[in-house]
Order: sequence, then structure tokens, then C-alpha cells
Amino acid sequence: MRRLHIIVGLLLLTLLAPAHAALEKAPEVPARAWLLVDHHSGSVLAEHDADEPMPPASLTKLMTAYLVLEKLRAGEVSLRERVTVSDRAAGTPGANIFLRPGGTPILEDLLKSAIVRSANDATVALAEHVAGSESRFVELMNVRARSWGLAGTRFVNSTGLDAPGHVSTARDLSRLAVAMIRDFPEHYEWFGLREISVNELKYYNNNALLWRDTTVDGLKTGFTHAAGWCLVGSARRENMRLIATVLGAPSEAARVDAAQRLLDYGFRNFETKLLYAADRPTTEVRVWMGEQATLPLGVRQNLYVTLPRGWYSRLRARLTIKEMLEAPVRQGQRIGVLALQLDDKVFAEYPLVALRDVGTGGWTTRAMDSLRLWFR
Repeated sequence: MRRLHIIVGLLLLTLLAPAHAALEKAPEVPARAWLLVDHHSGSVLAEHDADEPMPPASLTKLMTAYLVLEKLRAGEVSLRERVTVSDRAAGTPGANIFLRPGGTPILEDLLKSAIVRSANDATVALAEHVAGSESRFVELMNVRARSWGLAGTRFVNSTGLDAPGHVSTARDLSRLAVAMIRDFPEHYEWFGLREISVNELKYYNNNALLWRDTTVDGLKTGFTHAAGWCLVGSARRENMRLIATVLGAPSEAARVDAAQRLLDYGFRNFETKLLYAADRPTTEVRVWMGEQATLPLGVRQNLYVTLPRGWYSRLRARLTIKEMLEAPVRQGQRIGVLALQLDDKVFAEYPLVALRDVGTGGWTTRAMDSLRLWFR
């Protein structure tokens, strides 16, 4: 379904083209690359050079935090366990929380410091603790990037410090943000913390959008000389969540303004609705020769659609189902297609699947159904 979301995003841009005059033009912002997507539908609402690999600065820590949270969920680490700080971690340049070699801070403080403070010493300490060394942790980062199809991403370190070959794209980083929000809702709120206290020192979040826009609740900022000023920000308004990714802005103020303009444009011009819930019957079909006579069909994941405001009245659904269905049927088996049509154009297509198993019926059932089919 994630692949279908990408297709929907491309189709959305195509469908908008004929009616572009009726819509507000997407903003051009001062940055090397940017992307605005809807979190739930995956629809792309604005973009520029979103597939161009470039240094991601501390947006790298989205992947670092994701992998640490995965280990936490699996029970391989705990928030209260102690992490021994190495000389290498303590000496990592850039933003830090002044870790000392041999110190044993708790993992929770290090993870919050990596997320909110963007502390490089805390990030390296986490990587070493989870994987034994930062280099092995980076291998895990790259394995995950490949498994997700992040073709424009290659990690060289866990922090985002400038290094030859350390690159990502606005689209890949946006997908990382989607994964973080989707997979770790219980910890996503950490990305919206305005401040944290570690060892009696207070550190503030560099994401100025958190102060500027109350609907913004995360995610991450970054800066290096090679990357420029970067930001991935997410906001939620009226049950609609958008993610704006800005890479290579010329200043801190420019990256905040760029993300704010993209978010405002998206919320002002588009709306997202849940059309069909996952594993809920969309329709029922007749099953012949089966233990049950009917079978509910539906979609396997929530089907969200993003359209320009006021366009939903033009959307229609069309179901195409096999003319005759015989048991046995397996749950999840593709039975038909749900096509969404906007005016006279196909907007997107989704597989309709069986929502339960239907085994072969007994001799009497098969005989009766054979007779019905003969008369039919």
C-alpha cells in the first residue's frame, strides 16, 4: 500500500494540472530542496529537487532514533539502563551535552538529548551502546535504508556531521518522518519537546516552529556548513497531518519560514479524508460451493485520499469484482479492484481482498449450489 500511496501522489499532481488556475500556486521557498506530503495518504502537494542527494545534517538522527526505539520496543535495551560513555563519544564535535569519558548516563537522557538538543556525543554513545561501535550501527542504518527503498540515502555516521558520501534526499527523509510518526506514536511526542534538562542543565529545541505554530508537534532540525539549514516539520490540523521537509536553506530563519509557508499552503488548499477503514467490509459478494454463502471484501490498510478543498463531491468509487467466486477462498486473497474516479479520470486503484477464509462446503451445499448455477 505504501507503493500505491506514491502512485496516488503522482496522480494527484497530474490531476491538478488542468485545474491549476483554480488553485493557489505552491510556494517557491529559499532552499536547495523541499517536499510537502500528507502523512496519511502519501500525496505529494509541493516539491522541488526532492530526489537530489545532499548532506542531511542532523536530520540523520531520525534514522538513529528510529533504530534505537526499535531496540527499545524489542526489549533489547531499556530507558533506565546505564550507558558507558567512550572517549570517542565524549569527543564528538558539534552540539553536545558535555558527556565525560567513563560516565554512565541513562539511555532515556541520551535519546532525548539526541532528539531535542541534537547532541552528537549522546548520539554516538547510543550507537556504540546498541551496536558495539558506531561503524556497526551505521551498517544497520544503511541496511534499513536499502530495505525501505531509500535510494538516495547513504549514511557514513550516526550524527549527520559532514562526511564524504553522507547524503539523503528530501523524499527519503520525509519517508523517515512518516515511519517515525506511524511506528512510534508513544515516543513521537519527544520530537515536540521544547526543552529538556540533563544533569541540571537545560537545553532548548532548535525547531523554532514549535514556538511559532501551535499545530506543529515535531520533528527535527539540522545544520552543517555543507548541508545548510535543514528542517523536517510536522503539523496536525483538523485530523489532517502534513510533513514539510526543507534542505539547504540559507539561514535558520529561512528554513523556518520555508517550512511554515509549505505547511500553511497545504492546509489552506487541501483536505484529507479516510474513505475506507482497514479490514472493514466495503461490500459483500456471493461465494459458491463454500461453508458460507457470502464473503466480505475490503482494503488491507486505511485508505486516505487527499484532494483540493471542495473536490470530494467529484469523487466516485467503482468496484470491479470477479463474476463468479468459488470456495475455497483465503483471507487476504485479491478478489477485485476498488477504483477511485475524479470526474472522468481514474484517480487511483486499490486491491479488494477477502476479509476472511471461506472453506469448501459440504456435499449438500455443493450440490445445491451446482443446481442453482445450472438454473442460473
